Amino acid sequence: MSEQHLAGGFYRSSQRYPDRPALSIDGEQISYRQLAALASNLSRLLPEQPSVAQSPLTAVFGQRSLLAYAGILAALFAGHGYVPLNPDFPVARLRNMLARAKCRALIIDQQALPLLPQLLAETETPLVVILPREQDLAAHRQAHPQHRFYAADALEQEPQHMPVRRGDIAYLLFTSGSTGIPKGVMVSHDNACHFIDSARQRYQLDSSDRVSQTFALTFDLSVFDLFLAWQAGACVCVPQAGELIKPGNYINRERLTLWFSVPSTALFMKKFGELKADKYPTLKWSLFCGEALAEEVAARWSLAAPNAVLENLYGPTELTIACTVYRREPGAADSERSVVPIGEPLPGMTAMVVDENLRQVPAGVQGELILTGPQLTLGYLDDAERTRRAFVQPPDCDRIYYRTGDSVIRRSPQQPLEYVGRLDNQIQVNGHRVELGEVESAIRNQAQIDEAVAVGWPVTDTGVGGIVAFVLGSDIDTGQVLSALKSQLPGYMTPSRIHVVERYPLNSNGKIDRHALTATLKGKK
Repeated sequence: MSEQHLAGGFYRSSQRYPDRPALSIDGEQISYRQLAALASNLSRLLPEQPSVAQSPLTAVFGQRSLLAYAGILAALFAGHGYVPLNPDFPVARLRNMLARAKCRALIIDQQALPLLPQLLAETETPLVVILPREQDLAAHRQAHPQHRFYAADALEQEPQHMPVRRGDIAYLLFTSGSTGIPKGVMVSHDNACHFIDSARQRYQLDSSDRVSQTFALTFDLSVFDLFLAWQAGACVCVPQAGELIKPGNYINRERLTLWFSVPSTALFMKKFGELKADKYPTLKWSLFCGEALAEEVAARWSLAAPNAVLENLYGPTELTIACTVYRREPGAADSERSVVPIGEPLPGMTAMVVDENLRQVPAGVQGELILTGPQLTLGYLDDAERTRRAFVQPPDCDRIYYRTGDSVIRRSPQQPLEYVGRLDNQIQVNGHRVELGEVESAIRNQAQIDEAVAVGWPVTDTGVGGIVAFVLGSDIDTGQVLSALKSQLPGYMTPSRIHVVERYPLNSNGKIDRHALTATLKGKK
């Protein structure tokens, strides 16, 4: 496979290390040979790549299972991009993603299988539906005659050598959208391979390494876990949901050498007493991304993993996994900073800190972070207007930059970039990026009102732990609205409470003062 194919590293490792473990999952070690064979069998059931400008997309409906990981590889082997669908999301949202991505095929694992009838109930576009573990497909075919259903055979076959064109989509991820409609971020093989190559040179993994897989497949940081490890012939170690809450025992049992998670996980481990000195001696790398990393949490983690280099990564989906990095030196507690800096751009990436007119500001002045380079993605699927607003050309520049919406500062030319906060209404809830506008839109529609305000609450060391909303009007059944929202929004986007207020506080510009509303929550349970 081509060097610029996301699955190319896995293919080469399957040839070089066929009997080494590629996955450690559910108490089993799955070899590269076994995973390659399963993925190859699945890939042969996918529709052939047509001669069109855009590569076809295959949805992978599953989470933390052998079939989900094999399904991702199968899509890539067939020359398709993959679209991960999370079984924990509301079915209506999944159906919308499937339709908007124009997927031609769906690979489903056993965990998601009970949701299949609901997902297909209003899906009229004919799909190839692959149910690898199903023995009897007759009931599915009778219930949904417009779709074609297949199970996988058990033949051990070599992966296909599918060429990809420059700019073909490797994966499509839907992120929260301010209009109430999730945005589909198109990430090319070129984008992903450039990042993986940078990470390969930085972390120098080999076939003896064991890498954590903490992120949901709908979170782009999962691409790091999988494809950096597989490129090196290393083993991807998959803790189940219960083990992610208190992963200390898992880290030691699996002898992990690289840990990668959102900072919230480390914060919870600190609260549960899992960051005791010298507790994780096998770790060589401790990496965090997805939200602000508190300096205190980083210091405690470094004591617990004394042999590991700790790095803080930063990067929105639109810039492919991570685009800046900061290495925290051992014992380098910084009394001036409460959070660890986000550092400097990765090789090939260029960053600027700009004002509202997209003109660069001097060191010591806060501004919006914008970046460009080979990790700049293809934009938003079928949404030229939102792509135009987010992917911009600053004055006197001949390159397109992505507007992160993040406020940062570089205290002096020699100092690293530091994250300050959001410029808009986007927040991080336990590592998940959420547009509050999407939550507000859902509340307005359910309550049939003109205005709703959502804020991040409670505030934590790494961002916020949830969402609370405010509405006007005493005749609103907030319990009924919350119940309805649970069928529309993922759990991390659903407000924990809706407060009814007589009026909204306004700021000096006449806009609703979100800070004042948030202040009213202090002291409330």
